[in-house]
Amino acid sequence: MSSLKSYGKVDEVDQMRLDARRKTRKRIAIVAVSSLILVIVVVAAVVGTTRNKDHNHNGNVSQSQPAFASIKAICDTTLYPGTCYSSLSPLVNSTNIEPDVLLKLSVVVAINELSKASTLPELKNCSELIDLALDHLNDTLSSAIGTDLVSLGTMFDDLMTWLSAAGTYQQTCIDSFQENVLDNLKMSTELTSNSLAIIKGFSTVTDSYNQRRRLMSVARSDDMPEWLSGKDRKLLQKTKLAGGIKADVVVAKDGTGKYKKISDALKAVPDKSKKRFVIYVKKGVYYENVRIEKPKWNVMMIGDGMDRTIVSGSLNVVDGTPTFQSASFAVFGKGFIARDMGFRNTAGASKHQAVALMSTADQSVFYRCRIDAFQDSLYAHSNRQFYRECNIYGTVDFIFGNSAVVLQNCNIHPRRPMTGQQNTITAQGKFDPNQNTGISIQNCNISPFGNLSDVHTFLGRPWKNHSTTVYINNNMAGFIDPKGWMPWVGTSAPDTIFYAEFGNYGPGAVTKYRVKWKGLKFITSKQASKFTVKPFIHGDKWVKDAGVPYKSGL
Repeated sequence: MSSLKSYGKVDEVDQMRLDARRKTRKRIAIVAVSSLILVIVVVAAVVGTTRNKDHNHNGNVSQSQPAFASIKAICDTTLYPGTCYSSLSPLVNSTNIEPDVLLKLSVVVAINELSKASTLPELKNCSELIDLALDHLNDTLSSAIGTDLVSLGTMFDDLMTWLSAAGTYQQTCIDSFQENVLDNLKMSTELTSNSLAIIKGFSTVTDSYNQRRRLMSVARSDDMPEWLSGKDRKLLQKTKLAGGIKADVVVAKDGTGKYKKISDALKAVPDKSKKRFVIYVKKGVYYENVRIEKPKWNVMMIGDGMDRTIVSGSLNVVDGTPTFQSASFAVFGKGFIARDMGFRNTAGASKHQAVALMSTADQSVFYRCRIDAFQDSLYAHSNRQFYRECNIYGTVDFIFGNSAVVLQNCNIHPRRPMTGQQNTITAQGKFDPNQNTGISIQNCNISPFGNLSDVHTFLGRPWKNHSTTVYINNNMAGFIDPKGWMPWVGTSAPDTIFYAEFGNYGPGAVTKYRVKWKGLKFITSKQASKFTVKPFIHGDKWVKDAGVPYKSGL
């Protein structure tokens, strides 16, 4: 079996080899042209079904396209049409099949293929990532079952997020192995990508329907993500635990709580609970690697301040821990909230990848937290995430991953790297153009931590071919390299990336000498607004009575 490399980013030489193997992903022009065909097919199917149900009394019942023609039209919108057609056509035994059924079948074949791959001994070190991918595929399928095309329109945000994450887990596994093992997940990643392309195509058909729903909805002014319940808002609104928050358990190093270790307190959290479980962690440094496991839903962890309640670890790649497993604090369970906490990895710059905080939890929120390390400090791995008023420190690629994440009103502090290294704030990992992922940094303060006058510091570099990063209305100090962005390999970047700047100010925001990449855009306010909280991480759903001043738009 090939040796395991660090989960996460591969080095530049490996990236060039991987890119060469994946040239088929560059069929963007085909996808754009074929999407129109998909719209026509879907509309025809929906209208045809309606007419059949209405029993048109003139006797002219609309004739649906043959099933195989429908499959081909839909598969032509994917990145892997051959894989799509060959996987779906054997499952169809009728002359007429609804497009939403094809979506569900595409997820089924992806689950079956990934399940088979999970039994391969070559992939045993990736078992956790494969399990997470299967969970997200199964969530997609279970949510889609029993719904028609129009009903699916209310679930697009969720379905796109889960399918994007399922692909990201598999890609993280692929990045972890030598090249001769890549083929073990080739088919399952293509099938997952096809499902993502199909559901993205359906969104075009129901967009007008959803627009009508948005216009009819009541305007709200609080800007809190809708996954926070009214009780959660009230909890976040409190400034002190004594002010009214009732903790389910208390952790204290001095013995004044029920537990002395955070990991022990997490054992008391019920699995898959829809009720918020509050853990109060008193001041102190907790030397432990904490994991909020995937069955631990709706955990809220509250400390005494980002510089007073600190989780500290030192796992790192150089000493043999994969990047994905090196986090001092790792979150898998959905609906997690942290407030007034510090997360740090003390391995140091010489240990390379060493994560302080890793979240792969959908709908996770971090408020007034400190994320402190060197290379790869914050691993925003996948799903939807929000960070508000956090302090983030690091050197190389220290905000990275493939989630849909907004960082708002944060302090971002590059620090001194190893001698000869250059700082890169972001390394976004979008590899499939249909994924709804990217890093959006809004209203933040970007300034050096220490003297960086002799260090080149860049806004980011493209980890993957569709890397997406947007800086909106940030204050940038003069230490930012005038070129702004750094290539991953060579002297340029793929044309397929989307890097954008809008409304930034300060001496580091001057764009006159920025790199001349096709993928770097200086966007309008209308374009920038697409990467704000409301449209980017959860559509138009917000809740009332926010206790924390989240900003939904520009």
